[in-house]
Amino acid sequence: MHTDILLESGTNELEIMVFTIANIPFGINVAKITEIMQYKPVRPIPNSHPSIEGVFKPRDSIITVFNLPRYLEFPEGEDNYRDMLMITGFNNINVAFHVHTVEGIHRIKWSDIEKPDRMRHGGDNSVSTGIAKIEGRLITIIDFEKIISDIAPETGIQLSEIDALGPRERSMKPVLTADDSVLLRKMIYQALNSAGYVNIKSFSDGQELWDYLSAIRKRVTEEGIPLESEVAAVISDIEMPMMDGHHLTKLIKEDKVLRKLPVILFSSLIDEAMQIKGKSLGADAQLSKPEIGNLVTMLDTHIL
Repeated sequence: MHTDILLESGTNELEIMVFTIANIPFGINVAKITEIMQYKPVRPIPNSHPSIEGVFKPRDSIITVFNLPRYLEFPEGEDNYRDMLMITGFNNINVAFHVHTVEGIHRIKWSDIEKPDRMRHGGDNSVSTGIAKIEGRLITIIDFEKIISDIAPETGIQLSEIDALGPRERSMKPVLTADDSVLLRKMIYQALNSAGYVNIKSFSDGQELWDYLSAIRKRVTEEGIPLESEVAAVISDIEMPMMDGHHLTKLIKEDKVLRKLPVILFSSLIDEAMQIKGKSLGADAQLSKPEIGNLVTMLDTHIL
């Protein structure tokens, strides 16, 4: 089964693939999936992470298989022949996730996804980015970027890329960032700070950032303060509960006061199709995670 779903730009909607582990439903953004296939035996990798089940070669490339029940500490089951593999493509890597069943696809609004309660879902260590109610069931949206980063840290954001940029001046220009992953939000903040951008405000979703911008817009129009004194650039993820990065970009670029703000989309989903979407909405730059060094360079170029 291949997935080939492309939503309209800026509608604040997404397609969720519902899958189960130990009969518990979870969700993944369809945009992350390249293929769904029946489970196949894999070749173990000696001395690898316990959650790496092994590798297999479905066609022309070797794919690493992550055992999701094992990572989440659920029972793995005895009969793998009924299990499924979700092959994903994001962060410029391809990984297969071993799950028990794949149920189907549902189209929902990001505003229908609630942010997880930090106490119930592990706080900063949570692998949940949201909870959606679909057909009467609560579906936990999984933070697959965090899982991959936990299992293979070398694939995530590398602060050494900032060091490679060399000596940098300190900048007080205000930068707003939005990312629903607690881990990535902290790493982006740390990386920008190390790069000299010390006036950063971080938000956990696009709606929070938009509410903040709306308050700034009011001050700009009513009090005449310069926009760039309050915000000089916006860096946003695409996947976020309440409001995604595409809808946020659309709102900014359609606003006569805010439209001059540079918007940089920094997401694991950036590919050719997403580039077209982002450009149509007015995004000034689009970069794939985890290219943090390139993000800083792009910010240097576009900041007001």
